[in-house]
Amino acid sequence: MRAAGVLLDTGPLVALLSRDDANHDRARRLFAQCAAPLRTCEAVVAEACFLMRKVHAAGPAEVVALARRGIYGIAIAAGAQWPAVEELLRKYASRPVSLADACLIRCAELFEEPRVLTFDSDFDVYRWGRKRRFEVLSG
Repeated sequence: MRAAGVLLDTGPLVALLSRDDANHDRARRLFAQCAAPLRTCEAVVAEACFLMRKVHAAGPAEVVALARRGIYGIAIAAGAQWPAVEELLRKYASRPVSLADACLIRCAELFEEPRVLTFDSDFDVYRWGRKRRFEVLSG
C-alpha cells in the first residue's frame, strides 16, 4: 500500500531528478512508496529549483514539471502563515532550520500529517502540534 498524506522536503526531490545524486535510487524507492500528490511548500520548490540549476540548465523546469504531473502540490502559501512560521523559526533558531523546514512543520500542523519524505535528520528533533514527532520516511 502506498502512503498518502506525505510531506515532501527538498533533498528527496532533488535526488529523484538528479541521476548523479548519491541518493537517486533511494529517492526513487521512497517516491514509489508514497501516493501522489505529496504536499510541500513554495520554499521547498525554490530550494529544489536552485539546487537543480546547478545540476543542469533545465533542472528548475524539471522540478516544476513534477508538480504539473501531480507528483506534488503546494499545500500552503507561506504568506498566509507568517506568524506561525516566524514562531517556528524562533523556536528552532539553535538548529539549522530553514524557511522550508518551518513551512513543512506548519503543513504538518494544518493537515495533521506527521509523515515527511526527507533526508534531513533535523526532522527527528522538530515537533509539530507542540510535542508530536514526525514519522521520517528516509529509506
